[in-house]
Amino acid sequence: MSHYKTNLRDIEFNLFEVLGRDEVLGTGPFGEIDGEAARSILAEVERISREDLAASYEDSDRNPPVFDPETHTAPLPESFKKSYRAWMDAEFWRTQIKEELGGTYAPSTLNWAIAEMVLGANAPVWMYGCGPAFAGVIHRNGNERDQAIAQLVVDREWGTTMVLTEPDAGSDVGAGRTRATANEDGTWNIEGVKRFITSGESDLQENIIHLVLARPAGVEGVGGPGTKGLSLFIVPKYHFDLETGELTGERNGAYVTNVEHKMGIKVSNTCEVTFGDPAIGGGEPARGWLLGEVHDGIAQMFQVIENARMMVGTKAIATLSAGYLNALDYAKTRVQGADLTQSGDKTAPRVTITHHPDVRRSLLVQKSFAEAMRALVLYTASWQDEVQLLEHADQLDTDEAKLASAVNDLLLPIVKGYGSERSWVLLGTESLQTFGGSGFLQEYPLEQYVRDAKIDTLYEGTTAIQGQDFFFRKIVKDQGRALGHLAEQIQGFIDSEAGNGRLKVERELLAQALEDANTLVGHMINELMTAQDEIRNVYKVGLNTTRLLMVLGDVVCGWLLLRQAEIALQKLGGSPSPKDQAFYEGKVAAAQFFAQTNLPRISAEVAIAQATDLSVMDLSEDAF
Repeated sequence: MSHYKTNLRDIEFNLFEVLGRDEVLGTGPFGEIDGEAARSILAEVERISREDLAASYEDSDRNPPVFDPETHTAPLPESFKKSYRAWMDAEFWRTQIKEELGGTYAPSTLNWAIAEMVLGANAPVWMYGCGPAFAGVIHRNGNERDQAIAQLVVDREWGTTMVLTEPDAGSDVGAGRTRATANEDGTWNIEGVKRFITSGESDLQENIIHLVLARPAGVEGVGGPGTKGLSLFIVPKYHFDLETGELTGERNGAYVTNVEHKMGIKVSNTCEVTFGDPAIGGGEPARGWLLGEVHDGIAQMFQVIENARMMVGTKAIATLSAGYLNALDYAKTRVQGADLTQSGDKTAPRVTITHHPDVRRSLLVQKSFAEAMRALVLYTASWQDEVQLLEHADQLDTDEAKLASAVNDLLLPIVKGYGSERSWVLLGTESLQTFGGSGFLQEYPLEQYVRDAKIDTLYEGTTAIQGQDFFFRKIVKDQGRALGHLAEQIQGFIDSEAGNGRLKVERELLAQALEDANTLVGHMINELMTAQDEIRNVYKVGLNTTRLLMVLGDVVCGWLLLRQAEIALQKLGGSPSPKDQAFYEGKVAAAQFFAQTNLPRISAEVAIAQATDLSVMDLSEDAF
């Protein structure tokens, strides 16, 4: 029986009943996929995820790849290869790419709904299969040569990697020292060592294309310190014919020199890659091409990073949702103790643990957060849909497109940072806890879920980095435009009569939460302004950026759940089937519970932020 439990009903509720994607599907750039086709795709991906992709989840963890330093390889277990092949053969990855690359282009909302199920069943399948998405970035930024390479990545199903991090330059990307030297034939030689490279080695594909950030040497106007001096290079594992894609048999000088031993997602090879070391593999140089023949590496790479951050947030909520559904099934069958109202009666019948108050509290915590963050992912993706539609209409320079991009940018750190933190914590403190001691055993999937989920708070920038990016870039640099627009949307819901009185209390709680969040933003901006006279006051801002990220995550998620509750109440006013009635009642209950138990805490977070002083920064290191 599969470990993976999907929530296709809630995915479809978000897409079609809340976000109205039927109005987008089958139009403009999405003409090949209408609402009916989308539902068919979701149903088939749901089946493949449960039956084929999930099949190797446990075995891949128990029998992970082993790195061979002599051959620089790390072969994957056969069970995982079978799952990967099932996904690639299904070809639903083509919905991520445009027609000119051989795709059947779909809106981001549909793609991230698909991604949730793949990532929940076996996340490394999606990671190893990211070639088409990366090919889209190469095609968008590249010249004719690069676009031909992008086509080969798609047609020959090559693997791809994003290569940023260096041993002495982790999140400080601008401190990277990997260098690139131009050759007379238009190629570049890359020299340096990179680490934490996902999918840097495998025997799944005949070739791997590395997208490498490096500092060009001897080029006037570029190559200096910081991120502006970085350029992006296309560096293959094996050399190939640019026209046919056939491998020439020559090995490029890009070698995996270590595969990390990790806490989780062990089948995903996380590699150290060494470029152009004369002591490795016969001393061949690592040759590649400058993407687009322009030195704009950090901007180009951020197109990959933003997609990766969305992926990480989606992976996180997918795991929490599966963890909750596993916990729910267990709780419905686990008999333990008497009902609390009969606890003094030793002869009282034993009941399933769903009868116990704190178990019910825990289950509703899990349900409300899992569904809130699914709503967050798909709502964010709906802004990406808007950008796709405007791009198709050649309107990317309009104010409408700029606003859509800005709101998407604002929401991405919440998807990634808030989503990963909440999911990781809840999987351990609530989902696994529902199983009691059994949750600690390998007989149940929760212990692997917890281990696999921790990376989500670290991937593509830790939560602290997401918080800093959120405040300094997405709010301050944007001058609050996207945040202001989002706040207006939330305020509009608060001022409405949503819920016919059934949501009056919750709208009031949301109003107070929004006011508190605005107060927190204002306080932090004031602290930042005072730093112009007293520079150390910027520490007060830094001590609260993650707090702000989590606060606004709660506000946005509370709002999205209440929007869903409004629609659910409308549906309940009709004549839903018994199954749908239970579903809609659950939506209302989750929204009310989330608002009542999470939003009031924001007032305390604001008070803590307002009381922040410099005592933490003044403390001697020895005192720690």
